[in-house]
Amino acid sequence: MTSTDDVGLLAPLWAGSPAETATSDRAFLQAMLDAEAALARVQDQAAGETVTAVACSAARFDARSLALRAQAGGNPVIPLVADLTAAVAERVPEHAEFVHRGATSQDILDSALMLMAAPALDLMAGDLAHTADVLGTLAAGHRHTPMPGRTLTQHAVPTTFGLKAAGWRALVLDAQERLARVRASLPAQLGGAAGTLAAFGDQGLSLLAAYARETGLAEPELPWHVLRTPIADLGAALAFCAGALGKIAADVLVLSRTEVGELAEGSGGGSSAMPHKNNPARATLIASAARQVPPLASVLLGSLVAEDERPAGTWHAEWLPLREALRLTGGAARATTVLCSDLVVHPDRMRANLDLTGGLMLTERLLTELQPMLGRAAARRLVTEAARRASRQGTDLFRDPELTTRLPAETLARLGDASRYLGSAPALVDRALSRGCGHAGTNTHQAAPAPESQDAP
Repeated sequence: MTSTDDVGLLAPLWAGSPAETATSDRAFLQAMLDAEAALARVQDQAAGETVTAVACSAARFDARSLALRAQAGGNPVIPLVADLTAAVAERVPEHAEFVHRGATSQDILDSALMLMAAPALDLMAGDLAHTADVLGTLAAGHRHTPMPGRTLTQHAVPTTFGLKAAGWRALVLDAQERLARVRASLPAQLGGAAGTLAAFGDQGLSLLAAYARETGLAEPELPWHVLRTPIADLGAALAFCAGALGKIAADVLVLSRTEVGELAEGSGGGSSAMPHKNNPARATLIASAARQVPPLASVLLGSLVAEDERPAGTWHAEWLPLREALRLTGGAARATTVLCSDLVVHPDRMRANLDLTGGLMLTERLLTELQPMLGRAAARRLVTEAARRASRQGTDLFRDPELTTRLPAETLARLGDASRYLGSAPALVDRALSRGCGHAGTNTHQAAPAPESQDAP
């Protein structure tokens, strides 16, 4: 059994996804080769062209052999440099001396990690933008769709599905902004043996700047061999993104329960044992990522505690958690676009669930109406006792004799209409949608008209 047999059987969220391709062993090997080629180009044009020609295809190198030989030195750059040097020497012997010249293994591996992360983050950005757009349409279309608001698992007061979708969208935009900041600042790594650039003589700073430009990465203020801010920032942003998408998944999972039935995945998964089931499979996998990425990020944050000028074990501990965090978050971002695009909304079930408790969701509204008449304490006592009777007897709160003797029937009918107790929910939706996808203050989502029974916000 070799690594070539690892095809993602235990990782259905990212198996076959663009995130898997962007973070594969082949992609990382190519990133290391690109980092080496860039270093050669900034030191000697002719040698750089030769190294680039050899390094342009990872297929020329045996990734499995590199992995096994990495055990001797602790990282795959060491055997890669040997193979790349030999391949360049076969073409132009005098150019071989420019392979890895002045660098240390961590320079190449860190730069390669950033080169691998960049396209993975770009893929996520596209998926998040699409998801935000879909959620904006959902929020606008359901601006006035009433549903139960739930706190601590219980019915609270009415809200709207539009406000819930707007909240999801806000989290997606928050994640998008965090990833964009990290993406723009992904730095090249070049410090030499102990972060002093000594091997480059008086050209160290200019070579660092040139190397960053050549790789397309940001120029760091300092070599960051033991200053792991870029890794910590990346891990934190990925954890936030996975958590934001996990919030959407968690809500879909709860609201798609058989007993609730307010939402459903448009393309849910089946069951091996129960033919009738339409499981929320995508939401399940997204939720799993939200639980896995934060612990991976904690490893990356822990690597801030790196000793000396280059650490033993701390740096090495980052590689797999970072790649898995990129894969899981990228897979979750792609799955969320499908989840939200195919989401089935059941306003009728939302309405039916509002009525489940016989008006108990509107006790707050009753209190507001009765307090000017009875005073705060008396009104609270009256509503509390009426609510307890309605709950115990399974009757409608607004038919309680103690209430019908104090308020006219038309007033009780108005107060008992959940769709007219939405507070500022529709206005909050509009406010949230004024925040555009990467363009604050723009709103391309057309709000649905208010139903006739809706009070003015």
